[in-house]
Order: sequence, then C-alpha cells, then structure tokens
Amino acid sequence: MRAIWKDTVIAESDDIVTVEGNAYFPAGSVRQDLLRPSSHTSGCPWKGTAHYHSVAVGDAVNENAAWFYPEPKQAAAEIKDRVAFWKGVKIVP
Repeated sequence: MRAIWKDTVIAESDDIVTVEGNAYFPAGSVRQDLLRPSSHTSGCPWKGTAHYHSVAVGDAVNENAAWFYPEPKQAAAEIKDRVAFWKGVKIVP
C-alpha cells in the first residue's frame, strides 16, 4: 500500500493495519522529511488521543493530514507506532 499526495509517495508498506477503514502505516515507512509538526490533537473514546502532522510537498502544505496515537488505549494497541492519513491523501495498492 502507498499513501500519495501531490503525486508524491508519503508512505509505502505491505504491513498495514486497518482500523475503522483507515490504513495505518508503520512509522518507519513514512517519509519524515514530508511531515511537519502540528499542535492539533483529537480524542477517541476507545483509541485515545490522536496527534497530527501536516504533510508538505514542495510549497504545498496539507494541514493535519497525518495522525498517530503515541499512547493508544489497550483496545487499539495494534496502531502504536503507526500513522494514518486523510484530507486528500490517497491510499492505493
């Protein structure tokens, strides 16, 4: 699977965990040079607190388009050290 935005591969891996229809990539498969820190967070009652990164390709920035759970709750332990995408980032085989 690949995560693509602006014709650029942001992440690529065959080791995907799918939760609620979202593909979670291993953190090591994500191009860190394309991520920018964000202070945005959101909460999920069963997964915990999600933290976000913006995705930057060239001069284009997709705010808060990547999220991860640094300390997921026990029910979501399988997504620890994984990153998911949205906001126009395409997930393709």
